[in-house]
Amino acid sequence: MKFMKLGSKPDALQADGNCIRYVSSELATDVTVNVGDVTFHLHKFPLLSKSNRLQKLVSKANEENSDDIYLDDFPGGPKAFEICAKFCYGITVTLNAYNVVAARCAAEYLEMTEDVDRGNLVLKIEVFLNSSIFRCWKDSIIVLQTSKSLLPWSEDLKIIGRCTDSIASKTSVDPAYITWSYTYNRKLSEPDKIVEDKMTFLEKIESVPKDWWVEDICELDIDLYKRVMVTVKSMGRMDGVVIGEALQTYAFRWIPDSVDTLVYGANASRTKSVVETIVCLLPYDNSIGCSCSFLLKLLRVAILVCANESSKKELMKSISLKLHEACVKDLLIPARSPQTTTYDVHLVQGLLNQYMNDEKGRCGMDVVEDKHGEDEYILARRSLLNVGKLVDGYLGEIAHDPNLGLSSFADLSQSIPDFARPDHDGLYRAIDTYLKEHPELTKAERKKLCGLMDVRKLTAEASMHAAQNECLPLRVVVQVLFFDQVRSSISFQPLGHNSMYDPSRSPMNRDEGCKKTMGDNCQPLKNQMSHLRIKDEELHKNGKLGKKNSKNSKSGLQLLPSRSRRIFDKLWSLRKVQGENRSSETSGSSSSPTSLGHGDTKSYGLSLRHQRHSIS
Repeated sequence: MKFMKLGSKPDALQADGNCIRYVSSELATDVTVNVGDVTFHLHKFPLLSKSNRLQKLVSKANEENSDDIYLDDFPGGPKAFEICAKFCYGITVTLNAYNVVAARCAAEYLEMTEDVDRGNLVLKIEVFLNSSIFRCWKDSIIVLQTSKSLLPWSEDLKIIGRCTDSIASKTSVDPAYITWSYTYNRKLSEPDKIVEDKMTFLEKIESVPKDWWVEDICELDIDLYKRVMVTVKSMGRMDGVVIGEALQTYAFRWIPDSVDTLVYGANASRTKSVVETIVCLLPYDNSIGCSCSFLLKLLRVAILVCANESSKKELMKSISLKLHEACVKDLLIPARSPQTTTYDVHLVQGLLNQYMNDEKGRCGMDVVEDKHGEDEYILARRSLLNVGKLVDGYLGEIAHDPNLGLSSFADLSQSIPDFARPDHDGLYRAIDTYLKEHPELTKAERKKLCGLMDVRKLTAEASMHAAQNECLPLRVVVQVLFFDQVRSSISFQPLGHNSMYDPSRSPMNRDEGCKKTMGDNCQPLKNQMSHLRIKDEELHKNGKLGKKNSKNSKSGLQLLPSRSRRIFDKLWSLRKVQGENRSSETSGSSSSPTSLGHGDTKSYGLSLRHQRHSIS
């Protein structure tokens, strides 16, 4: 820390208790100066030789036959006046970053300028500020922080402005030329650790990160911090990533982790100011440098402290631009009154709608022909896939909420395009959870809920679980079993003598293969199966038929629940009538339901096609 000593005489200013100061001298004091609650007994001559204002006040007091002078609004208080008084007496006084602003304001108040005496206090302090303080990184920050308590004097004397410019200019210096000390306690990222391990001791000393300045300015109050960051951004030399890192570091420094402290503590108003300031300082280029997780946490705090609507809207806009980077945990923002749900589903719906609008506007949801446009489309599609996983994960969490309405669940699940869900396993898990947590759903509501899911996009594991799920409607169970067997028949279908690669068998075209197989092989059963209506009551009546065929179908259906086995028993009995036709349509299949070869799997799977349309 830089310092400057003024004067050479020993300290003759004595204290008598906490409220009285006097100069130990053979000469009696002839003037009394009252600064706040402290009284100074001094001599007129040394004071009047340096201060133009004291000359005026003493002259006025003499006219009133008084020796008392009152300085109630003195900047810096008794300590600052003591520095000025010692300077007038030539007593040694030390100026540093902690007291120089108070001394400068006090000297300005007392009009200790060159017009009164050469080499006066104002000039000496200005030289010290310009030659030492503003050239030192940490001293500039200390001076800026102490200047807040001395407003408006520090502002009028341009101390705040000069400190801000000094700090901002140093942040843009090439790190290779940083020679002063700074604070850096954050953990290095993994790549930085690898590089650091390979560096020599000298290289480690000379290596300075780009965000070396971030932690030191975190000690500033929010209004001063804002001024520094505005100046840094206005210079246009700072990378948006570093600015984002600075904002995150300041937020973690001053925003409490406890919700009770945020809402009910004495720092609630300060936290609100911090949030609103950080939002207005976010980088212009899509909030680069600020992670989506950080922005969502900031939004949560903004809601808790009732930040202004413009800040919330700006945050939502920034979040929507990088929603594909979010995780489910960050989206679980508690709902506020009058909402009855556990989490703020409407807020997430708004973020998702804004994200989709941005994606449509940016890419048009169409493939662009040129190479650059194609790359952008691929990146946009990948982002949408991430959002699809995010939405399904979020649905799985909020499905536990008993107050979540079906319409909110459905709207959220339908907010993304079909290709954003390559498979529907995540959506199925969310639907399964919702059915278990909401047993009061009507038959129509259950049908609507399950209609959100495409059973053709379930994986084998999810299909097996769905086939045994007692919560699903019978129609959905049959659809799951049918498409699972159709996919199996396509996968194991023997190749002909022209065994060439068929694109329809690839995973990308599996649904198209299912449709083709159904169209080629299901026509002979269409008329008979279209009249079959299966209900729960009919299944119980056909219990004997189920028992009769259970032994034959045991090997393929033993893992299914009794309801699913009864459905298959019904279909096997019908197959006996159509045995010959099916054998001709499914190459190599057996007419006996006791053997489930490749052909049989395809045959009874195809028969379920019509059953799926007949179950209500």
